[in-house]
Parts: sequence; structure tokens; C-alpha cells
Amino acid sequence: MSTTNAPLKIPRVVPQRKPRQPRENIPQTREEREMILREVRHYVAEQTLVPPVPLEDLKQHADKLVAALGSKEIYRDYIGILINNELWRETLAAVPFERRLLMVPKCLRVEAKCPAPFDEFGLLCKSCGLCSIQDLEYEAEKLGYAALVAEGSAIVMSLIQTGKIDAIVGVACIPVLERAFPYMEAAAVPGVAIPLLQDDCIDTTVDEDWIWDYIHLTSDDKTRRLDLSSLHDEVDTWFTPDSLEAIMGEGEGDTEAIGRDWLARAGKRWRPFLSVASFQALRSDAAEPIPEDLKKIAVAVECFHKASLIHDDIEDEDAERYGEKTLHEEHGLAVALNVGDLLIGEGYRLIGETTVSAEQKAAMLSVAADGQRHLCRGQGAELVWQRNPEPLKSVQVLDIFRQKTAPAFEVALRLGSIYADLEKYNEASEVIGQYSENLGIAYQIRDDLSDLGVDGETNDLEGLRPTLLLAVAHEKAKAEQKEQLAQVWRRQLPEGVTFEQVEQWYHDLKAVKRAEDLQLTYKELAIRALTDLENANLKGLLRRVIGKIFNDTEIKGWCSEVQQVSELEKVRQRQADPAEVAQA
Repeated sequence: MSTTNAPLKIPRVVPQRKPRQPRENIPQTREEREMILREVRHYVAEQTLVPPVPLEDLKQHADKLVAALGSKEIYRDYIGILINNELWRETLAAVPFERRLLMVPKCLRVEAKCPAPFDEFGLLCKSCGLCSIQDLEYEAEKLGYAALVAEGSAIVMSLIQTGKIDAIVGVACIPVLERAFPYMEAAAVPGVAIPLLQDDCIDTTVDEDWIWDYIHLTSDDKTRRLDLSSLHDEVDTWFTPDSLEAIMGEGEGDTEAIGRDWLARAGKRWRPFLSVASFQALRSDAAEPIPEDLKKIAVAVECFHKASLIHDDIEDEDAERYGEKTLHEEHGLAVALNVGDLLIGEGYRLIGETTVSAEQKAAMLSVAADGQRHLCRGQGAELVWQRNPEPLKSVQVLDIFRQKTAPAFEVALRLGSIYADLEKYNEASEVIGQYSENLGIAYQIRDDLSDLGVDGETNDLEGLRPTLLLAVAHEKAKAEQKEQLAQVWRRQLPEGVTFEQVEQWYHDLKAVKRAEDLQLTYKELAIRALTDLENANLKGLLRRVIGKIFNDTEIKGWCSEVQQVSELEKVRQRQADPAEVAQA
């Protein structure tokens, strides 16, 4: 397990660019762009297109997809670029890194503060940390790319003519991409292009996750075609009553019935998903069916998690979870405690029943036990604080996050990895620990942020529990407001002050902004933890897992887009079932 006893230091915040509205010919939200990308991939997978595809043909395919999605016609060129990317995706994956070029535009820099000079080839980055250019250049060059901070069709053509570049990953605005397209089409050079969200050539922004994904795309990563959404959905099906009985065996008595009902209740299932994802990354053949033993490991991980929720709810005196009564409110304190204890035992039983080597089984049991100890230490720190509540510093709250949330992610990843291949796991063990710690902290900060407002997911403020927002606000407040926030820390709402007012203080004191910056920073640290990981499958999959978890958890209020995807899925099903088409 990771060294969670080491003192925590708050990292330097990764600079965050000021949000800018995309141009009108670009889908306006990240959620919509992600949805369109998924549909583009579905569309291309169903076609028999061979690149290079002429520009006019691309536009025709883009028109078809625009109509199917019900998107704005002005998005046609953007969608055409994504289609072209997908056509070249597998070809790019087969090109060695040292035969690739990364081109990023100088307009990604913070122009007013950028100290970098130019030469005839472009920007000479000074690694000042104000923008993402330095990180993109460093990562690409470390992999073996040639990297250039420049843009323009003339440069693209001259580089192609050298014969030293076999593929290009480029970032540019749509007008520049359209001008460069004929050169790349004529040379049949594999290329993917990530469109800038603006085309005004100053302080532009881009979906950086997409750049990182394409930079690391390699045929060595056998998981690159793995559909994480489908995998997550499949894991979720293992928690129906019938599936749980098939995996765990027939239950006995009321206590097991209550425990399994609790397992089947709502939940994001991220922890069992992580176990399955890490297994898929390290197994010898990702195309093989998922073994039954892996389902036991995944359910064991959820048993540990759901047991901790029962105990947390009792210790925090919460009355609701998932919009329903907590287990102790529904069945009484003694029954709930007993069910929580049972689920912990069930988790160890399921691990013990797996048909693996003695070394693998010992390693899995040790990891699970260590995770349980770390989690209890984190919860214990919070419980001891509750006996004599005083203001906590940001670093103290983050340390609680590190001990309470990160171990569950770490256990999940380690169990799946050990089950897949103990030797490969040992090689990646240190990276898994660093990755999990940063991922867990980022995830818990996200939970703090999701609590804000009338649509908040939890009730940390009303429960007067330690949160990063409260810690930052208290650190920044002065005079009377600081004392009032200190009272909130002492689990007392100041007279005449409402929870809504406290939340407004979070915004006024820029505690929300600080928390958002730290969340993004810890996500970035999780990504950077993978830098020296040599296993391409695990590196690629864990990189994509971050996008999957945080894109899903951050999506709110996009029912119309979900509906569009749902309707497209119905169309596909009807096309696949002639009888249904005939009936329709």
C-alpha cells in the first residue's frame, strides 16, 4: 500500500486557464463534445471507410451524423474532423512514437505573461508553468516524439517532405486544420487533429484530455479499444439480487438478505469497476471473457465499501443515503452494525475463494487488510476531532481525504492487478499507490463541491462535518466572519446565519475556486504519476479511467443529450433486428 503515514503537503496548484466560450461552430459544453465523440466512434465503427477520405466525402458523412444526432448544422466541420481522426486512429497507433510529430499552437500560451521567445521554427517554451504547453512538450518528447510549438500548412508540408515524420498529432483551430487537410490527404500521412475551442489566435483553450489520449495512443496498449462505459455498465449488472446470488452463493437468514439488499442499492460502482479495469490492463488476453473469480473480487471490493458506508452513517448520525433511509434508521443500530461487520467478512471470504496461487491470495488479503486499517485511521481522525471540534487547516482535511477515500480506490486497483498477474503488479505497485492517492483526494474534493446548492448530493454542511471548502473559507476569512466560520467548525451554526449564507461565503472568499483548482491539480498529479509506468496497457487504461470517472461525475442536467444517445441506440437495435424493423 502507499505510504499514507507520510506528512501530506499541498501541491503547487496547476495553473487553470480562465474559461472561455467556444466559437459558435464548436459544441458549447464538454459534455456535448464528449457525447458527439462517442457517437462518431460508433458511426465510424459501422462504416467501411478507408483513409484518406476526400474532404467532400467527409462532409457528407458529417452531414449524416449531424442529422442523426439532431445537432446544429454549424457543427458539421467539427464533426468531420472527429470522423477523420477516428479513421486514422488505428493507423496512428501502429506508428512508433519516434516517427511522430506533435504540433501545438503558440496561442495556447498566456500571451500577456508568456516569457518565451520565437525562432523560425516557433515558440521556445521557457517552462514557466502558466499554460499546458510545457507539459505536452515534455511528455511527447519523453515518449520520443518531435514536438513543435507552431502552426500553419506550410510547416506541415515541409515536415512531411523530410520523410522523417510518419504521423502527426496536431492542435489547431478549424480554419487552419481545413487549410492543412489537402496536404495531409495528398501525402496520405496519418494524422489526428484536436480542434481549438476558439480561433481568435490569443489565449485559446482546447480539450486537453483529448490531446493526452492521442499522444499516448499505441498499438502496444491492447486496451485502447476497450469501451469503458460498457465495462462500467457490465459491472453494474453484477449487483442485481440474482447476480449477487450467483456470485456469492445462496444467502442464509435475514442478516444476509439485508446485507445483499444493501449491496444492490444505488451506487456508482467505481471501486469494483477499477478492479475490473486494472485486471483488463494486466491480463494476457483482454479479449477473453471475464472470469467468474474476478466478479467475486469486484463484489468483495463493493462489500468493503458498502460496509464502510453503514459504519460512517452510524458514526455521523446520518438519516439518509441514496435518497432513502440509512440502514440503521431502517433496521436499527444493532442490526446495521452487524450487517456492516458481515459484509467485511463476506469480502474476505470471496477473496479467499478465488482459485489463484497462494502468493496471489496472500497478497490480495494483505492489501485488503491494509486498506481497511488506513480507512479506519482516516475515519478515526475525524471521529476524534468530533469530540472536540476546532477549525482544521486545508492540509488536515486533505489528509483525512487521503486516508478515508484513497485506500478504497487503491485496494480496488491492487486486487484486480494482483489477480491478473502478480509479477506485472509488483512492477507497477509504487505507481498504483501514487495514482490512487491523488485520484482519491480529487474524488473527495469533487464530493465536497457536489454538496453545494439546493441540488447538492450530500449534506456535509448541515451535518457540520469537516470539508475542504470550510477549511479554505476559514483560512481566508477575517474578523467577525472568521469567528463565525470557526463556530461552524465547532458544529454550531452562528445565530442569524443560514446554511445558504455559509455557502455564499464559500464563493465570496473564493474557497470554491480554490477547491476546484485543487481538484484539477490532484487529477493532474494522478496523470503524472503514470509518467514512468512502462506497461502500456495499464498506463493507457488508467489515463482513460480518470476521464471516465470525472466526466461522468461532473455531468449534470444534460437529459436532452442522453435522450439523443438513447434514441440512436434504439435505431441501432432496430437495424440489428430485422423482425423488429418489420414490426415497426
